[in-house]
Amino acid sequence: MGKKRIVIALGGNALGKNLPEQYLAVQETSRAIADLIEAGNEVIISHGNGPQVGMINNAMAAYSKTEPSHPAITPLSVCVAMSQAYIGYDLQNALKEELLNRGIKKNVATVITQVRVDENDPAFEHPTKPIGQFMTKEEADAAVASSGIQVMEDAGRGYRRVVASPNPVDIVEVDAIRTLTDAGHIVIACGGGGIPVLQQNNHLKGASGVIEKDLTAGKLAEQIDADELIILTSVEKVCLNHGKEDEEELDTISVEQAKQYMDEGHFGIYNMLPKFQASVGFIEKKEGRSALITSFDTLKDALKGKTGTVIE
Repeated sequence: MGKKRIVIALGGNALGKNLPEQYLAVQETSRAIADLIEAGNEVIISHGNGPQVGMINNAMAAYSKTEPSHPAITPLSVCVAMSQAYIGYDLQNALKEELLNRGIKKNVATVITQVRVDENDPAFEHPTKPIGQFMTKEEADAAVASSGIQVMEDAGRGYRRVVASPNPVDIVEVDAIRTLTDAGHIVIACGGGGIPVLQQNNHLKGASGVIEKDLTAGKLAEQIDADELIILTSVEKVCLNHGKEDEEELDTISVEQAKQYMDEGHFGIYNMLPKFQASVGFIEKKEGRSALITSFDTLKDALKGKTGTVIE
């Protein structure tokens, strides 16, 4: 494998679901990332924050019940910022340690990253992404009245807050990310899809939404002129007709094939579809780019061409 500039998007089991799990998971994850760095590649890391941002959101909600001066609903942009720093702290330390154990002296830095979204994005009219803890009808009505949030009934289990999932337009700190990468540092950025913000003249205002992390990873790869986008998920290869008799594993496919499969509705809207949208959007902007979708456990073999789904 030639030396490349790679954006690696961590998902699934790469970060664990709570504090002790995360501490152990990032050590395992760091070994896989260090393999890429040891091979001479420039690596930029993005990651999800699903369990972590939920944990922070719930903690702040619990705090508001004991401290009346604290707002009942903490802005989601603030929760995403907290999750970026908390995950970045664990991940950068684990990766730095792993590199030093291999005799590699490189700085690892987390950039708290804002991502601009369009205030006219139709997603804001139709919030669909549930977050936070379940509420009774009474609790939900009170939260709507006091904070103006939107809620929906979730599969008979109670009510949850729902927020928009707007598309990423521009990464605010991309110049800093690019400068650090050009200087040979390892950068962790765009955690949880980035902090969604609206541009209001010179002011950036936090938006009530969650950006799909894979779409932001694709935008990051595009804006820093990466050669490859690696998206780690829970499956070794992407399958068509998953779990059915005519299940088909995808090995190496073209952008045209990927588009066809998306058009035919093969992929889940909150699962595999954003991974393909991100990959196709990134590859189409410049010749010679590729994307790899595989699981964390099979990354090593996938980098040798033995497994994984490659789009080129």
